[in-house]
Amino acid sequence: MDFKVSLYKRLEKYAKIDTQSDDKSATFPSTKKQLVLAKMLAAELKSMGAKGVKLDKYGYVTAGIPATVRGRFPVIGFLAHVDTSPDASGRGVRPQVHKAWKGGDLVISRKLGVILNTRNCPRLALCKGEDIVTASGDTLLGADDKAGLAIIMTAAEYLLKHREIPHGELKIGFTPDEEVGQGVKYFNVKAFGADFAYTFDGDLAGSVEEENFNADGVKITVAGRSVHPGSAKNEMANAARIAADIVASWPENLLPETTEEREGFIMFTDISGETEKAEISGIAREHDLKKLKGMEKQLEAIVAAKRLKYPLARIEVTFREQYRNMKEVIVKHPEVMENLLAAVREAGLEPRVKPVRGGTDGARLSFMGLPTPNVFTGGYNYHGRYEWVSLDGMNKAAEVLVNLAGKWAR
Repeated sequence: MDFKVSLYKRLEKYAKIDTQSDDKSATFPSTKKQLVLAKMLAAELKSMGAKGVKLDKYGYVTAGIPATVRGRFPVIGFLAHVDTSPDASGRGVRPQVHKAWKGGDLVISRKLGVILNTRNCPRLALCKGEDIVTASGDTLLGADDKAGLAIIMTAAEYLLKHREIPHGELKIGFTPDEEVGQGVKYFNVKAFGADFAYTFDGDLAGSVEEENFNADGVKITVAGRSVHPGSAKNEMANAARIAADIVASWPENLLPETTEEREGFIMFTDISGETEKAEISGIAREHDLKKLKGMEKQLEAIVAAKRLKYPLARIEVTFREQYRNMKEVIVKHPEVMENLLAAVREAGLEPRVKPVRGGTDGARLSFMGLPTPNVFTGGYNYHGRYEWVSLDGMNKAAEVLVNLAGKWAR
C-alpha cells in the first residue's frame, strides 16, 4: 500500500489551519479556530461516502464506515485530535518535504538556525532514506496530531473505496482540546458506539502504547506581605522571592529534562508574582500512582519547610486529578493489544510497546468505558520548531489501520 501522496496532501492542508488550543480559556472548545478544521473534516467525510457524519456543538466530528461482512463483530473506533499545542506558534505553518533524507544536517531554516540532525535528535537516524516533513522554522508543524488526522482520513477513504476488504463496522472520531487535557470532556462514548478504539497520536513507526502517566495538576499560591523596603527587616514577606525559592528547592533529578521512560517528574510550567502574591502552576506525572502520591507528599514537605522559613507568608499547595494510567483498563481486554501487535507485524514492522510520557485522549476514554491504546504516526519532537514526521512512517500507520479493521473481523 502506498498512501504517501494522499497523506502529504492532507497533512499539508490541515497543517496550514491554525488550531492551537488555549489552556487559559473557559470555553469548549477552547478556541473557535479549531472548528474551522472540524468543519473541513466533516465535509470531507461526507464527500468520501462515510455514514452518519456529525459535527456537534462541542466540536466533535464522528462518522461511520459500514461493515463489509455479515455476522456480529466488535465495533472498532479510530480517533485523533484537531488541536495543536499552545507551546509554539501554529499560525502560518508552511510544511516542507525533505525527500529521501540521506543523513547529515536536515535544514529546517538556515536563516533562523533551525537545523535537525542525529546529534540533537538521535531518533532521526531511524528514518534515514525516508521522506521527512518539517515546518519552516518559525512555527511548529502540527503533526501532533494532524498526521493522525491524515492517516485516519486516508485509510477511511481507502476502505470506503475497497469494499472487498472484509471488516466489521468502524467508527471515526476527531476531538478538540486534547493538548490542554480536555479532549473528551463531553465526548459521548455510548453514542459513538464503538466497543474498542485506537488513537493515532504516537511517535516513531512501530511504537504502540498501552500505558501512560498518571497525571495531576499542581498549584501553589503565596500570599506575601508588602512594606517599604527601607523598613523591611522582619516585616516583609516577598511572595515572588518565596515562589522562586520553592521552585529552586525541587530536586533536579525529578524534572522532565532529567528523567526518561517510566521515571516520574514534577514540572513547574508557569510562575507569576509580585511582592504581595505569587502563583506557581505545574504538572505532576508518574506511571505508578503510589509514586505520584509520594512525589506530591515530597512537594508538600518542601512547602511546609517554607512556611517555617517565611512565617509572615501564607503558602498553600493543591493538586487536581487530570487523568490516570489507561493500562489498568486495557489489560482487562487482551484482544485489543493482541490485534494491534498483529496489525503492526502485518505491516512489516516489529512493534515496540512503550509507555507514553504524557497522556492521550485514550487514557480518559479507557476509564469512560472505551479501551483505547495509542498507535504511532511516524513523527517526533512535537510541540516546537524542530518537529518532524516521516511520510513513510505515516504510510505504515495507515497500513496498520487497514490491517486492524480486518483483524477484528476474523
